[in-house]
Amino acid sequence: MDDQQTLVQTRPLILGGQTVAEYVWRPHVPHTLSPRPFLHPVRTLAGTPVTEMMPPDHLHHLGVSLAVPDAGGTNFWGGRTYVRDQGSLPLPNHGVQRHHRWEAATPALLAHELHWIGPDGSTLLRERRRIAARPIDHRAWALDFRYALQNLTAEPLVFSSPGVKGRTGAGYGGYFWRARRGRNGVKILGPGVSGAEHLHGSTAPWLALCTADAEPWTLVFIDIAAQRDPWFVRDGDYVGVGPALAWTKPLTAAPGEGPRRRIITVVADGDLGPRAIEGLVEAVAASPAPREA
Repeated sequence: MDDQQTLVQTRPLILGGQTVAEYVWRPHVPHTLSPRPFLHPVRTLAGTPVTEMMPPDHLHHLGVSLAVPDAGGTNFWGGRTYVRDQGSLPLPNHGVQRHHRWEAATPALLAHELHWIGPDGSTLLRERRRIAARPIDHRAWALDFRYALQNLTAEPLVFSSPGVKGRTGAGYGGYFWRARRGRNGVKILGPGVSGAEHLHGSTAPWLALCTADAEPWTLVFIDIAAQRDPWFVRDGDYVGVGPALAWTKPLTAAPGEGPRRRIITVVADGDLGPRAIEGLVEAVAASPAPREA
């Protein structure tokens, strides 16, 4: 059945009886947005939302999702496609990430197999995705997101980005979090540095967004597996963060192979400073991972 004909279906992530996120595993969005499962809303323990879905400036930003602008020529990001020396063009090349089967579904753990399908209906990739909500303390919890992609085609599959194709600083693609801007904007912090100009394109072990709104919050993105993918960071026309799979060089997956990644995002109440953020990073590193699905 075509994604445009299905009903939206969601599953909550629950900690201590509280829903901290909704996982839209069967979405209902226009095909030009590259339909894919996503998390929205994601909330702090105090109930403050920290994601945006289909904002007017970028309709294809869907909360927290796994989005790739170019996988074998298919747009799994949504919106326009960047073409070298031509700019961003509307092309009929959008793909779909479609749920195939559940492997685990508990209040705090969701794991499933997805198929990444090209515009011609062929399946390019098989994905195993595992999302877990982990408790930290009274003010914070962690979203543990991991995925493994497998090239199902008979040829090498190339992951690319506008950055690879010549658009400076636009190497986005992979796990991506569209955050709320907040009335007072956001601060961007990393180990010993601050500001997007210092962290965009860096391979820092963690990166944080903080806001001092009436309902302050902090997000801490942790490269828990030390994969050292460059950070894509935006704080101008919108606020978004994600480690990039193909920053300035393409990533090529042989048949039967593909990238495997894991990132943990701490969702905390309060406008936290560097010392408190470092404490959360240490707490996450010291805590045992949830059991495998």
